[in-house]
Amino acid sequence: MAALRGPRGWMLLLVAVFALAQLGTVTGRDTPDTKNYLAYALSLRGEDKRETAAVTIDYACAGRAARARREQRVDVLRFAAPSPAARVARKCRAELWRTVDARLRAGQSGGHTLPFMSERFMRIFEVRPGYPVFLVPFVTVLGATWGLWAAGVAVTAAGGVLVHLLLRTRRVPVPLALTGQALYYVLPCGATAMRPMAEGLMLALTLAALWGCALALDGRHRPGIALTCGALAALFAVKHSQALFLGVSLAAAGALIAVRRRVRGRPAGRAVLALTAVGCCAVLGTLLLARALHYPTEADSVQDLLTDHYARPDRARPWPELLRLEGHFWWEWLRRQLWQPLFAALLAAGAFGALRRGGRAFGVFVAAAAFTGFLTQAAHPDITVWGERLIVLAWLLPVVGVPLLLERVTARPVGLPGPRSADERSAAVR
Repeated sequence: MAALRGPRGWMLLLVAVFALAQLGTVTGRDTPDTKNYLAYALSLRGEDKRETAAVTIDYACAGRAARARREQRVDVLRFAAPSPAARVARKCRAELWRTVDARLRAGQSGGHTLPFMSERFMRIFEVRPGYPVFLVPFVTVLGATWGLWAAGVAVTAAGGVLVHLLLRTRRVPVPLALTGQALYYVLPCGATAMRPMAEGLMLALTLAALWGCALALDGRHRPGIALTCGALAALFAVKHSQALFLGVSLAAAGALIAVRRRVRGRPAGRAVLALTAVGCCAVLGTLLLARALHYPTEADSVQDLLTDHYARPDRARPWPELLRLEGHFWWEWLRRQLWQPLFAALLAAGAFGALRRGGRAFGVFVAAAAFTGFLTQAAHPDITVWGERLIVLAWLLPVVGVPLLLERVTARPVGLPGPRSADERSAAVR
């Protein structure tokens, strides 16, 4: 009990407050991707296609009906009208069953997911078993609705706790470590992690890899390297492109630190070299294993983007078109950031805190991990993806960096006058 009244108690109190706040929205958080992950989890549990379809479609349509009801309640013209929930749910179920039935009868019944779309598109989710495996115990014990909600709470709470542990490893005071944990919950990374998609698990595993970096830089090489390796391996199962991006970023960060130290006549350091090697191995291993398992390639991803999930014919020259789209996307993205500069301001503050206050090497690794958010967004420059979930990993920079910046700010002497000597007092009287 005494331990719960200390720093651990405050950390758990934040988790409890966050979990209670999530009871305000149990249904209606799902996205189009959620159906695929839920169907995968139910299939792993042993359900047949019809049982899986019944549970998945009911869950998806309940979410659509809940959103329709909430929107109608605040519509200035329709708030007094009867609830549209039942009508929306019926229409949704009819549409989804019609699609699934037609594709099942056509023979599209392989894999773990349901045929909501073409086999080529569903293949993208078939190679992401990590998140469905994580969901299985939750949906088995609590059912689809409460299971997905509880899984979101668990993985988001874990992400905040990892932020706390990461900052404590850098010897940040407990109040500021709690600040980082709270920032994780209230900034978009918390809201995105709560959605029943793979992003919450990706965020938690990226933080676990960063914690491993912090441990290694702190002299605890074996547990730190093991944790980073384990997080990268798990990321491959969740979303192999994120394992690739994080491996590239960690390798580049380690190489940059090593070169900088060599130029200054200092040894690169065992931890930095080990983390660089881990990043390189992650890149090579991801590429080789993805090819060996015949995962969708970069070309498949580009065609998926440019053909509206393969609903249109493949583009003849996809890469030049992607580059042109990238230019348009980032110009529009920058315009929106200048219009609402909160994200840019927090990124700047987080970068300053991580790079100048948190230890140069550690700050570079934090910035590199956050940069994977920009890599993910660049790989899919779609401005219509709501919630900015593709770039969400970039929010880890202010989550970790701002508390480091506040540590130095709060530690500065404020220049209050101290006790004066007898000579000074007598001089003041004269």
